[in-house]
Amino acid sequence: MPNKQLKTLIQSKVSLAPMAGITDYVLRSLVRKYSKSCLLTTEMISSEFLAQVKGGDILKRDENHSPVSYQISGHKPHLMKAAAEYLTPMADMIDINMGCPVNKVVKGQDGCALMRNPELAADLVKAVKDGTDKPVSVKFRLGYTFDELNYVEFGQKMQQAGADFITIHGRTRSQLYSGTADWKSIRKLKENVDIPVFANGDITSIEAAQECLNQSKADGIAIGRGVLGDPTLLYRIEHYLQTGKKLPVPSLEEKLDMLKQHLNAEIILRGEIVGIKFFRKFYPYYIAGIKNAAKIRSILVTEENYDNIIKTLDLLTV
Repeated sequence: MPNKQLKTLIQSKVSLAPMAGITDYVLRSLVRKYSKSCLLTTEMISSEFLAQVKGGDILKRDENHSPVSYQISGHKPHLMKAAAEYLTPMADMIDINMGCPVNKVVKGQDGCALMRNPELAADLVKAVKDGTDKPVSVKFRLGYTFDELNYVEFGQKMQQAGADFITIHGRTRSQLYSGTADWKSIRKLKENVDIPVFANGDITSIEAAQECLNQSKADGIAIGRGVLGDPTLLYRIEHYLQTGKKLPVPSLEEKLDMLKQHLNAEIILRGEIVGIKFFRKFYPYYIAGIKNAAKIRSILVTEENYDNIIKTLDLLTV
């Protein structure tokens, strides 16, 4: 039964939240290098895309990636079921995206738009359950707007439809990623469902993780943007929750070494030209806080020659 599978899978209180264009095969592999037990989650995979194109780098995984959840999006039950069927051999869990706030996603009735259509959302959960024997989770927000804070009722409905696990971001869709995540409100959901709840939003440090757990009373936390520039964060939080001891934040030299590992792996995956351009979004996070960061960033995000990139990075530690 999925609940027994879930107990086997979820042995950590920390998970990697899905981020489009971010939590790719490379970043998942980097996080797993440090944390052996956290739940990894893929980028959002469109069920419409899977219906047309089977395979691709977005599905790539290694044996040691388990436990790994494959996140799917869509609003057509038959396509969501088909996506679940296709992904089941690779996935340890299937996650349904009902929280993405991006315009092009919600305009297509996907993502957080589903919070305005709980009946359809429930049908999607049932369809995915029909398409897999793996646990099924749902990720959503507090509501579409502050006037539509329906997350408790929505979570209950997802549980009734068969969801085994919930991740909730402590913001509304209208907030996007502005303001601050409301961890206290998540507690209300936790008190009104029987399935595990992981809290998400603004968890960028060990201290934030502990405070989020204190306020939300959630079973665990999902970390998204906090991992940018620091693939060790999930492991350091896990270690603290298990031992009460805080491991140090990576030094500049360690962060630059991780940056190079990350960049090199993206080049191997995508080819040099595409890999270098794809990686530009990560530079600001790895070099944040260093002297002349803005100037160095402006050089790195326009440089297309690999050797010149490495020379620029090496100068930072001289």
